[in-house]
Amino acid sequence: MSPGRVMALDWSVTELQWQRGALKSPGFAGGVKSQTDILTLQHASGWQYGEHFFFADYLNDDRDDGFNDNDLYLEYYGALSLSKMSGRDLTLGWLKDVSIIGGINYAREAKVLKYLPGLRFSWRLPGFHFFNTDITAYIDDSKGLRNGGAPKESDSYMIDVNWGVPFTLGQQRFSFEGHIEYIGSRHDEFGSPVRHWILAQPQFRWDMGYALFNRQDVLFAGIEYQWWQNKLGDDSDERAVQGLVVWRF
Repeated sequence: MSPGRVMALDWSVTELQWQRGALKSPGFAGGVKSQTDILTLQHASGWQYGEHFFFADYLNDDRDDGFNDNDLYLEYYGALSLSKMSGRDLTLGWLKDVSIIGGINYAREAKVLKYLPGLRFSWRLPGFHFFNTDITAYIDDSKGLRNGGAPKESDSYMIDVNWGVPFTLGQQRFSFEGHIEYIGSRHDEFGSPVRHWILAQPQFRWDMGYALFNRQDVLFAGIEYQWWQNKLGDDSDERAVQGLVVWRF
């Protein structure tokens, strides 16, 4: 690795997560609950001018119904910090920084592709490792029904709040992290309305590696609670608790 690249890298975190729980399919896929395994590769890093965030989900449930059957879902977001690029301190009260952000969402089974350009507002909150508000467009570039995918949709917008806060109770180490997103209503290629949705996925983690092996920030156990109003734009809601194991390397 070149000396210039070493200087450009600030930090990097890569995780392998396993989750299992009873997830509900949307109404158009039957609206029933199935035990679902999700294997996630997640990476976040900071560099000289901004940040990267990426995750890939492999999903498989115990029902062969065309939904979450050996599916792959990916999201990537790159952010360019205005303070880092300008060399100026943009702190204003609780506002720590503003970034230009660009995202890509891709679902293999549904052949869905979305682009999300916008802005990130990073906040300075006591005790939080990070707290961001992302406001982006939600631009559809999907294949549509003619190409064997989900119906193509009109464009919309997204507001996402994401956070991470570590804390201790006695001798035990924990963290509370996750995100809540709102995606505005839109229409599909037939002109039918697609409802707005709210998706919340908070995680409560216990640092199991520290408690059992005195190895901090390597192995975690906990739960993820998923609340999804109007799941995938349908009129069905979901509330699910999933077991969670995380290996950070």
